[in-house]
Amino acid sequence: MPELPEVERYRQLAERTVDRTIASVVSPDPWFVKGGADGPALDRALVGSRFVGARRIGKLLLLEAGRGPTVGIRFGMTGTLVVDGDAGIEQLLYSPHRHDPAWDRWAVRFDDGGTLVVRDPRRLGGVSLDPDVSGLGPDAATIGLARLAQALAGSAAPLKARLLNQSCLAGVGNLIADEVLWRAGLSPVRPAASLSRNEVRRLHRHLGRTIDDLIERGGSHRGDLMEQRHPGGICPRDGTALARTTVGGRTSWWCPAHQR
Repeated sequence: MPELPEVERYRQLAERTVDRTIASVVSPDPWFVKGGADGPALDRALVGSRFVGARRIGKLLLLEAGRGPTVGIRFGMTGTLVVDGDAGIEQLLYSPHRHDPAWDRWAVRFDDGGTLVVRDPRRLGGVSLDPDVSGLGPDAATIGLARLAQALAGSAAPLKARLLNQSCLAGVGNLIADEVLWRAGLSPVRPAASLSRNEVRRLHRHLGRTIDDLIERGGSHRGDLMEQRHPGGICPRDGTALARTTVGGRTSWWCPAHQR
């Protein structure tokens, strides 16, 4: 399930396409092209141009073309990026262990023979031109302490739900949220505004460290808590039986002993 670490891997992979001339755009699935655009519009905007940069805001990958337009790619739950046959992530947690060519939803072909392909078995992602990013909050990998405190202040929502709200904090998904809160020793069901200044500092510190760890390890599914997120799982820190709770519409696993 692509969260911030996976999309950061995709961004790094997409850098291989910079300064390569786009020969054609392939849009076999009209539904996959979003935001009022269509395959011909993408073709007109991109063919003959080159990508000049690859950046990311939360889970959104942005490829900047030399003529001015920006391609936005969202990966849903099972989307992967493949450049010249190399996948940014070999296997996602909830993705099939096989490949069907019909899952290649959108592609760019370069004049050197290489390709950039968006592969999405469950068809939950999408590609758009000049996507509106105004509704996204600060990127979770770079958010400052003051901005994080501001995002939590005054909110009666459960802490985990607030972290998952992309308009408050862009990039945190279900697995990252559980891992960060477990490391920080904070309950996912506490009201977000109930954190003390020291707890916000602790959360901020663990948020940054966790994201760095998961990017280096290769994905949000590589957390320390991950293997115990199941019925009968125990806390890797103190051996307490993990609690299973639904927070913000997502299944959450946490330790009632040390997460307060």
